[in-house]
Amino acid sequence: MAAARAGDLMMDKCGDLDSVKDLDADDLLELNQFDGLPFSSRYYKLLRERKTLPVWGAKHEFIEAIINNQIIIISGSAKTGQSTQIPQWCAEFCLSVQYQNGMVVCTQIHRQSTVDLALRVADEMDVNIGHEVGYNVPLQTCCSTDTVLRYCTDDLLLREMMSDPLLEQYGVVVIDQAQERTVSTDLLLGLLKDVLLSRPELRLVVLTAPHSSHKLLHHYGGIPLIRLDAGRPSEVVYGTERGGVKDYLCSTLRLAMEIHQTQSPGDIVAFLATEQEIECAHAILRREGAGLSSSLGELVPVSLCPQQGDSVPASTEEDSRSRKVFLTCGPTEDLFWAMHSIRFIIDAGVQKRYVYNPRIRANSIVIRPISKSQAEGRKQLIGPTGKCFCLYPEATPLPAESVPHILESNITSTVLFLKRMEIAGLGNCEFIDRPDPEGLMQALEELDYLAALDDDGNLSEIGIIMSEFPLEPQMAKTLLASCEFDCVNEVLTIVSMLTAPNCFLAPPVEFKQEALESHQSFYHPEGDHFTLINVYNAYKQSQYSSYSNTERWCDDHFLSLTALETADAVRAELIEILKRIELPVSSPAFGSKTNTLDIKRALLAGFFMQVARDIDGTGNYFMLTHKHVAQIHPLSGYGSEPPKKKLPEWVLYHEHMLSENNCIRTVTEISAHEFIQMAPQYFFYNLPSSESKEVLQHILDHGSAAPCKGKRKPQPLSSSPSQEQSYERCVIQ
Repeated sequence: MAAARAGDLMMDKCGDLDSVKDLDADDLLELNQFDGLPFSSRYYKLLRERKTLPVWGAKHEFIEAIINNQIIIISGSAKTGQSTQIPQWCAEFCLSVQYQNGMVVCTQIHRQSTVDLALRVADEMDVNIGHEVGYNVPLQTCCSTDTVLRYCTDDLLLREMMSDPLLEQYGVVVIDQAQERTVSTDLLLGLLKDVLLSRPELRLVVLTAPHSSHKLLHHYGGIPLIRLDAGRPSEVVYGTERGGVKDYLCSTLRLAMEIHQTQSPGDIVAFLATEQEIECAHAILRREGAGLSSSLGELVPVSLCPQQGDSVPASTEEDSRSRKVFLTCGPTEDLFWAMHSIRFIIDAGVQKRYVYNPRIRANSIVIRPISKSQAEGRKQLIGPTGKCFCLYPEATPLPAESVPHILESNITSTVLFLKRMEIAGLGNCEFIDRPDPEGLMQALEELDYLAALDDDGNLSEIGIIMSEFPLEPQMAKTLLASCEFDCVNEVLTIVSMLTAPNCFLAPPVEFKQEALESHQSFYHPEGDHFTLINVYNAYKQSQYSSYSNTERWCDDHFLSLTALETADAVRAELIEILKRIELPVSSPAFGSKTNTLDIKRALLAGFFMQVARDIDGTGNYFMLTHKHVAQIHPLSGYGSEPPKKKLPEWVLYHEHMLSENNCIRTVTEISAHEFIQMAPQYFFYNLPSSESKEVLQHILDHGSAAPCKGKRKPQPLSSSPSQEQSYERCVIQ
């Protein structure tokens, strides 16, 4: 009966909306069903625009489907309007049954698109943002008790399931951008299959790209699929070089300059592969654009890397006299869905992916072709009046969809989350693509080393506390260990700075030396983790200093204000979590010898699996867990030119990237004794045989280092308390 009444009410509403198209807005006194107020004239203006969207023709079909089915898949590209209209119709469906089953939540993969969509939909529904329509992104919530439609990032909805595993406050869950196959989206799609069995009144709507719907249909069985057709761009120009353009960066830059000099007004979006290419392209276009005739208008390159916290800049009055070139790398197609100024697309046809190798616990950067879904999505961004330049031939065999991230990522956090969901009674996750068994075993092993699992393989008390933090398990364990070693204040800063985007900006070539000297002023002799504390403390001091303008201070020191603001917000959130679970926050003690030692102990409690030794005194660091050799990144305090001090023998590193330079990043000096003290005994004995392990074994047996077989001379032992032999794992009281 409820479903039938919902159908009648929604069909009536569709009829009401269709009837207003020929009326003048001033003559209408219809009340907004969501807030009870009369609609504004802008509502009817936007309604006319909404009716021109390809998705609008499928409204009746969608309403009938959501009334009679639990799961619906909608296949369409970015410009069809599915991301704005479908959630609104879901809200109408929930309203028609008076929210008996809950409200609507719609997931996105990017923070910026989450906010943009919520703002647009609130405008179209003629309600205030933060009231009937809201959003929830990391470190920012704009919702209220009146919210009936909430946009949020997929990772936040996943964390919400820890406290509400059946998502009982929602009547409809909309999963957008399912074709991107992020780890969080895949987990949601897998867990919701089980949730739907427990809640037959719940509705799941999956929005995906045309080439990615077949796997979802197979995963969920016989369910309705609604296909949305979008108009194609007026012209697509393909490359002629077989195998694609090898030097696609130069081709992109030449094409952007040619468009600016010969084509009609309109902004350009250039899809490249890496952040480094974006930085290079930005510098070149800025330099070349400065030499062009003023009659052509200003050429304004805009870097857009969401991974680094960038967002689409707001339009200004000067925009009409200039042409923007947005330089970006996928997947960022959704960030341009509402930008009507874009007339040209330059698509290199390649993307960068981080592929995790569990055997060596490191990511490698792989450049590979984009998927058909991405290619079509990029063409749709310009609509029927634009032009898309594909640097690859039309016959290029693109894969139908991108490789799911869960097959190429470190899934330790995923396994920790699923272990937590088992406690909540929802541990059955039916993956669309199951994770690699080797990666799964490595994740379980790592959680065991971190004391997150008990003898039965279930979450231990430490593991449960670790899962409370929105951090990688190693960082969560480090933060917990800092409570024992009384250095929470400092470790909070380190963890927050590592979680935020990189704060050190890469300046143009002419300012490179000045930036290097400015960054070196923050370097700490104990290592890069301590340098991050220096940067953060200086940033906080700038807010109360004579500068008074923190943005200017960041510019003068070649630091990212966005990254530092993010770190500050992350730190505040972590403090709230610590207080909620009643863990202590120590007073600042940065700079004392005891505090320095305690910070290193806390870091080792989480990152003892990421320790390396300089085997010959020349900067060739041998990693204990997998016998690979790497160098310290040039931008490290130890890797700067000229080096500030002699390279340390033993280091703890935050990241190892298998790329052309094969570097370890964010490096801090430790001692062999500190490592032995903090690493679990069974982890040490599981290390593969090596000269470095023999050195450690000799210290265990005799309390001093044995002569090395290689070129590196043994370092004298200090008399710090860290050298007391302790073979037990770090235990949080």
